[in-house]
Amino acid sequence: MGWLFLKVLFVGVTLLGCLYPLVDFCCSGDTRGQKPNFVIILADDMGWGDLGANWAETKDTANLDEMAAEGMRFVDFHAAASTCSPSRASLLTGRLGLRNGVTHNFAVTSVGGLPLNETTLAEVLRQAGYVTGMIGKWHLGHHGSYHPNFRGFDYYFGIPYSHDMGCTDTPGYNHPPCPACPRGDGDGPSRTHERDCYTDVALPLYENLNIVEQPVNLSGLAQKYAEKATQFIQHASASGRPFLLYVALAHMHVPLSGTRLSADRRGRRPYGAALREMDRLVGQIKDKVGRTARENTFLWFTGDNGPWAQKCELAGSVGPFTGSWQTRQGGSAAKQTTWEGGHRVPALAYWPGTVPINVTSTALLRCCFTPTVGRLESMEPFRPSAWNNTRPSTSPAEPKPVTGRSGPRGFMSLPSFLTWKRMLRKPSL
Repeated sequence: MGWLFLKVLFVGVTLLGCLYPLVDFCCSGDTRGQKPNFVIILADDMGWGDLGANWAETKDTANLDEMAAEGMRFVDFHAAASTCSPSRASLLTGRLGLRNGVTHNFAVTSVGGLPLNETTLAEVLRQAGYVTGMIGKWHLGHHGSYHPNFRGFDYYFGIPYSHDMGCTDTPGYNHPPCPACPRGDGDGPSRTHERDCYTDVALPLYENLNIVEQPVNLSGLAQKYAEKATQFIQHASASGRPFLLYVALAHMHVPLSGTRLSADRRGRRPYGAALREMDRLVGQIKDKVGRTARENTFLWFTGDNGPWAQKCELAGSVGPFTGSWQTRQGGSAAKQTTWEGGHRVPALAYWPGTVPINVTSTALLRCCFTPTVGRLESMEPFRPSAWNNTRPSTSPAEPKPVTGRSGPRGFMSLPSFLTWKRMLRKPSL
């Protein structure tokens, strides 16, 4: 029964709609009322082969490799999209881009964002009494009601979009090289800049609704994220309330920070150093969880999409998923493509005492789990949850659901067949 519980729990994280199945907490006995904490760490443009536990050639992820040894590693986990905004929208809504309305990246000039009739995981958990925090890259709309503070997050610290979408004082490593923010005569920055370089706006750093730094100093951003994440965990734990912390890292997206990046003996130069910096940041968050809420916190690490191959040596590794056919045709097997390297990403689950240690799982192989909003008739005696507390969606009606049975502690048990797709019906509009 215990293994069935874990199997159900981890099927629920497929396609980055990772925690929606966990928002019902009908427990019995001594566990009643105890709600787990959730920490989601999302890397940006990290390749499947950038994780040492996945790919022996990688030696730069000691903390993540330790997390894999102490938890469960998913070797066939796929992001919901191969670009930033659609992948993140799916993570927070549990719905694919064609259903939640986000199919392309938002730009600096975008006035919209994740549709306001979509319900986020943070909104659901906040209604359930959680403290919710988001640190890092948002990229789901940065004006008005699209801001994280209006999408369920009590606390926000981070940048509104990718850190190559706005100039900084420390532009870091990129291809093509981007200049620092223009200074001087007050005539304003020139609009004639290289492709992928944005000098029209200085990249802002937000704390809640306030800009606290503009332009952002990229060389210190990782440490600021680590400090804010550990502070949030500490304060939330002290409050006695369960918490959700979503950390969307700047790593491994270009530009790579120039601080402490130096050539290593394997010649990866800035990328390997940046990977080690990211790994240290994850280690700091994991250590803080271990000191404050170790036995009651589910920590999930994954990536938003594959590496940005066009950035050459500043891009990550897809491991064995090189896509020899498309590369011979001059194409890429990575980010922005539907080839496997574009959406197959590292994925780790860590929860001491609940997640078995040092386990490699292929449970998510070719599974598609999209828990959409609405009430499922067979779910009584479930308490109100994401499935019946969300706002109406503008998406077409879903197919009739293929369901399992009500399982232990309020979770759904698996259907009786192996390769499956479960859809939850929304109320008729």
